Amino acid sequence: QVQLVESGGGLVQAGGSLRLSCAASGFTFWINTMDWYRQAPGKERELVATITSAGRTNYADSVKGRFAVSRDNAKNTVYLQMNSLKPEDTAVYYCHVLRRWGDSWGQGTQVTVSS
Repeated sequence: QVQLVESGGGLVQAGGSLRLSCAASGFTFWINTMDWYRQAPGKERELVATITSAGRTNYADSVKGRFAVSRDNAKNTVYLQMNSLKPEDTAVYYCHVLRRWGDSWGQGTQVTVSS
């Protein structure tokens, strides 16, 4: 079955950096668009970044210029490099894939940015 396992979250001071990883298995990774979402306490889950099978990327306005999504198809892994972190980036970050059979989500990784 599909598995998405995120890692790399933690506590960081404002202005710092973190790199999230999402290891995927159970499906043909390289042909699928992969997404990163986040959900802050009391807020709805929001799309942060997307990377297509061809490597095209798209970002939420709130993270443009600070976050970078990438993928390594040989390792079935998608990454989210987060720089210049702000307290408002605090959230649980989720890896996501939408295939013809439906959505799959990881368990999430907590990112906390202190001011």
